[in-house]
Amino acid sequence: MPYEWTPKPPHTTPDWSLSLWPYRSLLRRDFVLFMGATATIITLPLLTVLGTAVLWALLPFFAIMFTGLWYALNLSYKRGEVLEELHVTAQVAQLIRHNPKGPRQDWQANRYWVTVHLHPKGGPVENYITLRGGDREVEIGAFLDAAERLALYDDLKRALRV
Repeated sequence: MPYEWTPKPPHTTPDWSLSLWPYRSLLRRDFVLFMGATATIITLPLLTVLGTAVLWALLPFFAIMFTGLWYALNLSYKRGEVLEELHVTAQVAQLIRHNPKGPRQDWQANRYWVTVHLHPKGGPVENYITLRGGDREVEIGAFLDAAERLALYDDLKRALRV
């Protein structure tokens, strides 16, 4: 799961933290390997036309394709640099969202009044989770998939009862 509890559940104290981040199927190390393999695969057909004018006709298209692939994957990584941190003490619950671009978003409420809500169909994504406390309702874990959000909902319900 792309989230981590501190300390690990079950929570015996009312003080705990939860960190959430988007799932990454292609790690940075694998990105380098993938791009290296792609460059090798692109180069092999060019070896057959080495020393001819055809090489110069094909080379720009291969370079554009490789650059476009690198740019798209790099852009995907930058957009996915989201981190949500939920810190709960005996008195306060605080959610901090670190966005890839833009300001940090904070939400804070009295822990006693914080409730977690699951919206199976009504939200922007399936199994949408919100925290309600004070005068605001905020989303949590919208970047997780539907099954992960269901598991997170159950975990949050249990954790907020302590």
